[in-house]
Amino acid sequence: MATEFKLPELGENIEAADVVNVLVKEGDVIKKDQAVLEIETDKATIEVPSTVEGKITQLLVKSGDKVKVGATILLVEETGSGDDKSISKSVSKIENKAEDKKEEVKPESKSLQTPKEQNKTIGKKEIVDFRLPELGENIESADVTNVLVKVGDAIEKDQAILEIETDKATIEVPSTLSGKVVEVLIKSGEKAKVGEVMIKVESGAEAVEESKQVEVKKEKVSELPKVESKKESVPLTGERPSIQPMETDNQPPILKGAAPAAPSVRRIAREIGVDINKVPGTGPGGRISMDDVKAFSKKLHESYAQGGGTGLNIKSESLPDFTKFGSINRVEMTNIRKKTADHLGYAWATIPHVTQFDKADITLLEKTRKELNKNSEIKLTVTAILVKIMVEALKKFPQFNSSIDMKKKEIIYKNYFNIGVAVDTEFGLIVPVIKNSDKKSLTEISIEMNSLAEKARNKKIGLDDLQGGSFTISNLGGIGGTYFTPIVNSPEVAILGVSRGNLEPVWNGFGVFEPRLLLPLSLSYDHRIIDGADAIRFLRFVVEALEQPIKLLL
Repeated sequence: MATEFKLPELGENIEAADVVNVLVKEGDVIKKDQAVLEIETDKATIEVPSTVEGKITQLLVKSGDKVKVGATILLVEETGSGDDKSISKSVSKIENKAEDKKEEVKPESKSLQTPKEQNKTIGKKEIVDFRLPELGENIESADVTNVLVKVGDAIEKDQAILEIETDKATIEVPSTLSGKVVEVLIKSGEKAKVGEVMIKVESGAEAVEESKQVEVKKEKVSELPKVESKKESVPLTGERPSIQPMETDNQPPILKGAAPAAPSVRRIAREIGVDINKVPGTGPGGRISMDDVKAFSKKLHESYAQGGGTGLNIKSESLPDFTKFGSINRVEMTNIRKKTADHLGYAWATIPHVTQFDKADITLLEKTRKELNKNSEIKLTVTAILVKIMVEALKKFPQFNSSIDMKKKEIIYKNYFNIGVAVDTEFGLIVPVIKNSDKKSLTEISIEMNSLAEKARNKKIGLDDLQGGSFTISNLGGIGGTYFTPIVNSPEVAILGVSRGNLEPVWNGFGVFEPRLLLPLSLSYDHRIIDGADAIRFLRFVVEALEQPIKLLL
């Protein structure tokens, strides 16, 4: 019976996705959680794992297509129950044979094999070709910029093995299999065609792991592990049976303290912004499935649409027919712009904003900074200096390094200092996060900040680089302006806006106005946690640190 595999829900406000690469073809036998598609979201390219297993009878999408959530991707002929029975019989036969001939087993007989395996025993080494996958519509080849593996390396599925450059971007190519690299057929600088063999891999790593679980020990055959002959304990691939231990309800998590979920499930959860540790698992032993992640994401989306438990229930106002007044041109929002609009709209609607303004005299600071940059390859910026100042300010005023939990009526104080720096890109506003800023020097912060900004502009930023911020700096000084009112980057409680410094006459107290370089600062904060007096003290601390940075050393 043919089963439809449909594009799963990908997160809130995501109704469709662009197919970058189709990883399977008609006739392929796929497993559950195997990646079948690569699709593009607002921030990254992600793999879509299958929720079914069996043989692909029909493939309904191709690279370059735009697919809606819920649309059928492929048809799969699932494996039948008849095979289950034969496999169970084979397993039982192996068990009985092992019991009858404990003393006759030779030392070199390490593993069991089923009758159907014939020339492909569990753990048997097999040389498999890895070919350059499809890279998108009308892309037939790419330049190899870097080969990330060498002969002898052990690689895993989804591990990056190549860096290639197309006419659109530089991307990493993940492996579709695991094993040991036995031959590398491509070098950096060469042009590779789609479908061309890149590396040869000694595969069967999964089978090796399985064989370890059913291994007959050399010294004592009596220690042969018992293989359950239940249907659930023998997953079908459509090609050959494999013997695996049954997953029981009391099975411990994969890692102590970590949510029990497959890597593909974790990856999708990260890509759509779901905390995997908060997802309730419905599988054996609380294991989290793809359906669990989708259900949790849908619940969050519904909660958000209804006001997120904050008492809001704001409906969108219908727009007039603008064509009555003249010609118009509709352009679809980019995915990043959609996400930004949703996030900032929610923040503005739920956070009672107040903005405090001030100016800092950075005349001496600028003079010192320019002198240091003359003989340095790493250019020190005002933003990098502000990152260090923010760390000291957050230490002195911990309420600015917190988040509010309105459901539990609690304030969450953070003991880490991760400073986000807003970056203007052609795709929209992105806020990379400099982790553990308190433990990094000004030079290290400058290097990391430049690297993150470059990755953001090239759309190569990772999700981990965008998460975990505790305070944000938005510097528009390179563009211009005087003051502005930045929106707090929820769930943070404050954000510092920086505008362009301007020369202004300042009374020196001795009968003379002097030209001084003044830097406009705008501090927006969550008035539920931060009072106006605290905000003024915080901002004055920042101003004094910019004017007299030596005070930070005292």
